[in-house]
Amino acid sequence: MVKSNIDRVIWIVLDSVGMGAMPDAELFGDVDVNTIGHVSQALGGLKVPNMESIGLGNIDEIQGLNKVESPRGCYGRFAEASRGKDTTTGHWEMAGVVSMVPFPTYPNGFPEEIIKAFEKATGRGVIGNKPASGTVILDELGEEHMKTGKVIVYTSADSVFQIAAHEDVVPLEELYNMCRIARDILVKEHAVARVIARPFVGKPGSFTRTPNRRDFSLLPPHDTVLDKLKKAGYHVMAVGKIEDIFSGQGITEAVHTTDNMDGVDKTLDYMKENKKGIIFTNLVDFDMKWGHRRDYKAYGKGLEDFDARLPEILNAMEDSDVLFITADHGCDPTAPGTDHTREYVPFLAYGKALKENVNLGTRNTFADIGQTIAEIFGTEKIQNGESFLKEIVK
Repeated sequence: MVKSNIDRVIWIVLDSVGMGAMPDAELFGDVDVNTIGHVSQALGGLKVPNMESIGLGNIDEIQGLNKVESPRGCYGRFAEASRGKDTTTGHWEMAGVVSMVPFPTYPNGFPEEIIKAFEKATGRGVIGNKPASGTVILDELGEEHMKTGKVIVYTSADSVFQIAAHEDVVPLEELYNMCRIARDILVKEHAVARVIARPFVGKPGSFTRTPNRRDFSLLPPHDTVLDKLKKAGYHVMAVGKIEDIFSGQGITEAVHTTDNMDGVDKTLDYMKENKKGIIFTNLVDFDMKWGHRRDYKAYGKGLEDFDARLPEILNAMEDSDVLFITADHGCDPTAPGTDHTREYVPFLAYGKALKENVNLGTRNTFADIGQTIAEIFGTEKIQNGESFLKEIVK
């Protein structure tokens, strides 16, 4: 085991910021996908000098970014070993869970027995029950929902059971409780990865979703690096939807966010507390607001906006801190449809305790990140992954 002088890892997931199709992408319905590369190409380039200075443009086979002569960090790309391309699968794999059996999906909507059980348990009727874009289905069914009180249930290409309701029709706590009921119903062969509360406001023709979304995930099937850290007495501080993705398991404290910039603010707030352990942040706007809606212009601006805030994080780091930046899957906004895309993800690492200009190449699983964190803190190993700490630490 490598001796580590690292007391804290700031671990930021840029949700859906993939960097090119994996060899098996066609099996997932994805051809010629590349989230970063295609966004950069569509915009005539991306201005992300701070991530490039760490090595983002030097990652093997990355497209659309500038290489620098001497990156000040470590960099590489990671393949997903799990059979999926969704948020839960990606985050679980980073933390040590490789999912070989895909979560169930419902291209024709949920079976009648599931819907009837949900209606009986909640006392509310259901409309929708089909795959749909979250904004399109509000335009289609939002007015009917407001008139009848029936909730909008829909899914996507991901393994999700989504419940949309107007905040003036269904109070938030009732909506969250309906999600808990659905979570209890959706088990065994119908154990979807996430039940998602999708509250919205507004009037017909101008509905908007609010930041009060909540995800109700399955529990990971075995301990993750978060559990190992928590059991060893370290702090596991979750920012954004991390707490929901892991259903609270392995988390010591958590805060939810309204958007990417709030996520950066909350990360900086936790950094001020100087607690040993990890700050695990998800910045969801890339996926939720821009990837699924195929808005490459906003996606590119979002990358540039995060990059512009990166110096605040770097300047707030202690000598015993390291920063990891990665992603959980792709969501190429230039691709057809609205689904995630099966892609490699980029990885950056920076800190005073780390070497400079280390190319980690292509790693076989996201779980290498979790295994490296386990070695940093000297906890028990996690079930999957290979640590690369010896390659990056001074």
